Amino acid sequence: MSSFARILPFVKPLEHLLLDPTVTEVMVNAGGRRVFVEREGTLEQVPELVLDERNLKVAIKNIARTCGDEISEAQPVLDARLEDGSRVAAMFPPCSVNGPTLTIRKFTRRYSLQDLLDVQSLTPELASQLQDAVRGRRNILISGGTGTGKTTLLNALAATIPDADRIVLIEETSEIMIDKPNLVRFEARRAQTPLGQEAPLPAITIADLLRATLRHRPDRILVGEVRGPEAFDLLQALNTGHLGSMSTIHANSAEQALTRFAHCVLTANVGLPHASTREAIAFAIHLVAHIARDGGRRRVTEVVAIRGYDARTDTFALETRYALPVAERDEVGACVPSAGLQ
Repeated sequence: MSSFARILPFVKPLEHLLLDPTVTEVMVNAGGRRVFVEREGTLEQVPELVLDERNLKVAIKNIARTCGDEISEAQPVLDARLEDGSRVAAMFPPCSVNGPTLTIRKFTRRYSLQDLLDVQSLTPELASQLQDAVRGRRNILISGGTGTGKTTLLNALAATIPDADRIVLIEETSEIMIDKPNLVRFEARRAQTPLGQEAPLPAITIADLLRATLRHRPDRILVGEVRGPEAFDLLQALNTGHLGSMSTIHANSAEQALTRFAHCVLTANVGLPHASTREAIAFAIHLVAHIARDGGRRRVTEVVAIRGYDARTDTFALETRYALPVAERDEVGACVPSAGLQ
């Protein structure tokens, strides 16, 4: 049975796209007036496919309930997952100005390091270097843009963690698929508007889960994505003995990833000075691996080691461990598709 069997009755016009193995993402814009898909790393509009806005709205509500969630005018944002790890995101008016928006990111398969080698996302030497870093209990930050394969790379690296280690995995929405004997999974919860006479449910944030994690004796902490004040709690954990941890962050380069991490720490408003924040990051994070889109393929373009922080110049001391040659970045025509990388 398809992993979409539970939601297909609500989105019949999209059924052929959701069941198409070459499609990795389905995007419904403007209340159903335009539908786009990502196929083998390239976005394309689906011609002559239009959904009725009222039916789309009902479909999104039914999908939310199927996922154990709710979406309404009072709670217009949906971020849910299906059993196989596929992601369902939706937005209702007035936040979605031109009508309901629906995006479904399909989970196609779990990629190993060998799979990433096969699709040329990284070189054999780089795969060995990253695997050695995991085994050597280095703290790794994976950076990149949306849909570049950050989660896929984290998933592949996490699979190489020794089975003897106790892992706590923390995510906004659970999507990382690793199979380890001593794995604990925590998932954040957004505040939920009460329905009828029910009491409202307060939010449980990534920062809340990180603080709770320290009482569960983790050897390694994996955070699906750092995007806000939880960076301070992760920084505290990394600087108190939890080596071999990993996380992802949105950034345009490895160096920018460290600056963005610092900005996220500062949003916690704990009064930590700018220089002290960056110095703590230099102690806590050992490697940054940056992954980017290159035509229809996602590739690791650089890996840097952090050697320290110079407060006088406000710069990180970085050692380049790997840099994709510029000539190779221009070989778009020779790209091997890597559909399904998240």
